[in-house]
Amino acid sequence: MRSGMLKNRASAVTSVGAAVSVLVLAVVRIGPAMAQTSDLVSKTAFRVCADPANLPMSDRSGAGYENKIAELMASKLGLPLDYTWYPMATGFIRKTLQANACDVVIGYAQGDELVLNTNHYYTSAYVLIVPSSGPLSGVTKLSDPLLRDKRIGVIAGTPPATHMARNGLLPKARPYHLMVDRRYEDPADEMLADLKSGAIDAAILWGPIGAPLVKASHPDLKVTPLLSEPALPKLFYRITMGVRQGEKVWERKLNSLIRRNQPEINAILTEAGVPLVNDMGTGPLKASQ
Repeated sequence: MRSGMLKNRASAVTSVGAAVSVLVLAVVRIGPAMAQTSDLVSKTAFRVCADPANLPMSDRSGAGYENKIAELMASKLGLPLDYTWYPMATGFIRKTLQANACDVVIGYAQGDELVLNTNHYYTSAYVLIVPSSGPLSGVTKLSDPLLRDKRIGVIAGTPPATHMARNGLLPKARPYHLMVDRRYEDPADEMLADLKSGAIDAAILWGPIGAPLVKASHPDLKVTPLLSEPALPKLFYRITMGVRQGEKVWERKLNSLIRRNQPEINAILTEAGVPLVNDMGTGPLKASQ
């Protein structure tokens, strides 16, 4: 199986994610000279660092759910929205946030040292995608015997691949590329097309990527968050906004915005089809949470 390494984005992660969506990029770590105060943050625009071709999260047309969250934040601040576009791949943070071309990444996995994370505004998980009327429609965990000998699509090097190896599912797995420029290559759409054609029997994707794509274009597929895997690595991740290291005033301002507008943010994510889970990754987010 071709190798790769995913630390979430989300993006996924946030890309492919993650990915992860929910994804963590291999770029130069921030130095002391960049650890400034919020003096670097624009006072005249809400400046967002984003991928121009990363649907369902973001794109130049503004159709992604991260675009809609950015619009919400800008409106609450009373500022115009301004984008710096760069592919969510190696060099993204260095060329955007660290270069002071923009002030916030809307979706970024909690815990990475390249950015200062705000409080997380949602938690999501990797998902299993199968035909809704097929024999795999009731599968909820990768140890299910029904998955033995099945051809499963997975983004190479992502956390689910470790669980697949543990359960003996790699020999027939089909890997898809991780670090890509989605203006030219789209592993998530390719994987779902292969599932529809029968080239693979199941697909595993970062939920904030896979589930919205299914909701938008594949009504005959079923999405199941993978919340029952007993061992590490975990398959759920908390997603934050990312700002420059040292920008504590800006971080606190965004934390306040997130807290006050969490119901509207949840509504945007739910409308897009993002699977929201509780902070411990043990079940779906309840309406009261």
